[in-house]
Amino acid sequence: MDLTTKLTAAAERLFDRHGYMATGMDRLTEAAGMSSRTLYKHAGSKAQLMARVLSERDRRFMARLEVQTVDALFAALEDWVRVEGTRGCLFLRSRAETGGDTPEIAEAVAAHKAAFHQRIVEVVAAELGRQDPVLAEQVLVLLEGATHAAIYRGADAVSAARAAAAILIERAQS
Repeated sequence: MDLTTKLTAAAERLFDRHGYMATGMDRLTEAAGMSSRTLYKHAGSKAQLMARVLSERDRRFMARLEVQTVDALFAALEDWVRVEGTRGCLFLRSRAETGGDTPEIAEAVAAHKAAFHQRIVEVVAAELGRQDPVLAEQVLVLLEGATHAAIYRGADAVSAARAAAAILIERAQS
């Protein structure tokens, strides 16, 4: 594993567990096992490092969403929560922590959320055989809501949202 990959992985664990603001560069250097000089050389600023973390997380998350049905979207989220934990959406948490005022982070979040929305639109259209922007928005809200409800309700929140989405899909197909 090269230094940039090692640093990104360590930073993701810390940012995900402690948040962007509470994770200082000293904590990052310790977790990555490198000097602060090496960290700055490979990371640039803390905001650039967070943007890299979000980009890597986006790549992994979106790869899981290469599915053909809405039910499979929820199955993918159930698996994500099982593997990654129930701390909510790192994208939205990092944007909330920075108030949207850190361009690198705001841009990474906006790009991820646009791609996430587009993927849902595509899956809904594939399943129904037609576009349904209202249903896609409902599925988006169920997915996002389940991600956050899982913080205090556990993975069962995703299962509950999955059942609600199945009802919506069934009605749309009638």
